[in-house]
Amino acid sequence: MNVVVIGPRGKMGRLIAQEANERADMHLVAGIGPKGRPYIGKDLGQVAKLGEDIGAPVLDELQAVISDCDVIIDFSTKEMSLEVLDTAVAYRKAVVCGTTGFTEEEMASFKKAAEVIPVLYAANTSKLVNVMVKLLELATTAIGNETDIEILEMHDRWKTDAPSGTSKELGEAIAAQLGSQLKDVAVYGREGSGSRQAGTIGYHSLRAGDIPSSHTVFFGGLGERLEITHHSYNWECFAKGACDCAAYLTGKKPGFYTIKDVLAI
Repeated sequence: MNVVVIGPRGKMGRLIAQEANERADMHLVAGIGPKGRPYIGKDLGQVAKLGEDIGAPVLDELQAVISDCDVIIDFSTKEMSLEVLDTAVAYRKAVVCGTTGFTEEEMASFKKAAEVIPVLYAANTSKLVNVMVKLLELATTAIGNETDIEILEMHDRWKTDAPSGTSKELGEAIAAQLGSQLKDVAVYGREGSGSRQAGTIGYHSLRAGDIPSSHTVFFGGLGERLEITHHSYNWECFAKGACDCAAYLTGKKPGFYTIKDVLAI
């Protein structure tokens, strides 16, 4: 399939370009960067540090190359992602989006777009993280009503949204098993005095250095606790997952897809 990568200079965009370039089932058509960047007009191989020119340009106008692609992979900023989504709908092209930090109203635009094009949204494209979600659902079913549930997530200093999109997905999975919605039971940080409110899900976000990604969910009982944790050591697992998501959309009808569809879990 022919692929356009959004933000090929970013930490995820660069790795996605590298992964796609190495796959036999993918061909890189172009990269799209923000206007005014000094690398606009250069070869994608140079911009994404692939070690060679690959004959694909980096441009600042998606419309210039969108007709040549089958799918757009976008891990950029929410402002840029919303623009990409509008363009994809206009040209009827599939989109994989891993950008986080969207409001409920902004996420609704992805659901609306899915009426016209295949849209796969995944806040985290790691296979192991999504196995973690299944473990959390099992644990919540067994002990969720008799333990205190807290989520600790850590990321690098450049992470702009808090809590992370992944930790929200973890919380949503837990809340669903409890028969609630995350927005009704989440507590973000604590200060002052007062005992913990039963039935809530506590959130704590750390930002420091170059920590790639770490999520731990605590099920605190009396005299014991269960911890379910995922650590990523680099971003390559997310890049591979993003390309797997793109490959999954081959031949798919318009609709809203998730990483669970890709992994069949």
